[in-house]
Formats: sequence, structure tokens, C-alpha cells
Amino acid sequence: MAYVIGLPCVDVKDRSCVDECPVDCIYEGRRALYIHPEECVDCGACEPVCPVDAIYFQDDMPEEWGDDHAASNAAFFAGLGSPGGGAALGPQDHDSPLIGALPEGVSVA
Repeated sequence: MAYVIGLPCVDVKDRSCVDECPVDCIYEGRRALYIHPEECVDCGACEPVCPVDAIYFQDDMPEEWGDDHAASNAAFFAGLGSPGGGAALGPQDHDSPLIGALPEGVSVA
């Protein structure tokens, strides 16, 4: 299991969580941030610094956001694999299908 970033991050991407992550497992997509499920060590350092309360342990994701977020986070990495750190890879020009399907500029928080 890993931590997952949910809908409130869409079009916000505050990056406080990126600065706090000791293993650099948070990657930047076009509209949201994503936690790599295989690189996350479940330390929880990212959760309390998120200003929009978008980060939850996979099993604790709010029900009103649906149950697709763990799969959505994992889908973001389908073509990337496990690059070993978001900082070196830099921002990516894609999102998971769930986030990519959301209307542009619509706040989901």
C-alpha cells in the first residue's frame, strides 16, 4: 500500500509534499501530482503538509472522491516505469486517464 494524491490536487500542484518527501517518489503531471506506488515508503511525511488535504493512505481516501485514485496514481506511471525520483525526471506532459478526463479549469476540491 502507499499514499495517494486525490482530486483536490488537480490544477493546484502546491508541491509542499514534494519538498517534504524523503525518497522523492512524488512526480508532477500536467494537472496533478502523483505518488509512485512502488517508490513510496509509507512514511506519511507528505500528508500533513498538503494545503488542500489531497493526500491520504490508499485505504483512507474519502469515499466522495470515488475509489479509482490508487489505480489512477498507478496508471500515471504505466509508461514511465520506476524512474527513481521525480526531481530528476521533471514535469511530465500527461496525466492519468482519470485526471485527464476532468474538464480543464474546473476546481474539484
